[in-house]
Amino acid sequence: MDRLPAVRRCFLENRVLYSRHARHEMVAEEFGSITDDEIAEAVAEGEIIESYPAAEPYPSVLIHGRTRRGRPVHVVAAYSERDNLCVVVTVYHPDPSRWIEYRRRRR
Repeated sequence: MDRLPAVRRCFLENRVLYSRHARHEMVAEEFGSITDDEIAEAVAEGEIIESYPAAEPYPSVLIHGRTRRGRPVHVVAAYSERDNLCVVVTVYHPDPSRWIEYRRRRR
C-alpha cells in the first residue's frame, strides 16, 4: 500500500501528531532546527525511500523531501488507517556522509 497520499492528506487536514522524540530532534538537529512548515513542505514534495510495514503500532515510511529553500529533510511517518492520523515518529536533516544523494544509505 502506498501510504504517501494518506500522509499528505493528513498534513493538509491538520491530522498530524508529533512524537516527543520528533519534537526533540526538530530542536536539537545538528544542521539547524527544523520547523513544522519545513516538515510539511518536505512531505508535500517528497518520496518514500524506505517502508516499514511491520512497525508498531502503525506501519511507517521514511520520506525524503526538500523544503522550499532546498533543504533536505527525512521524515519517518506512521499512518493509522483507523484514526486517519499521521504520527511523525522522527525527523532529521540527513547527514551526507551517511546517505547517497539523501536517498540511499551508504554501506
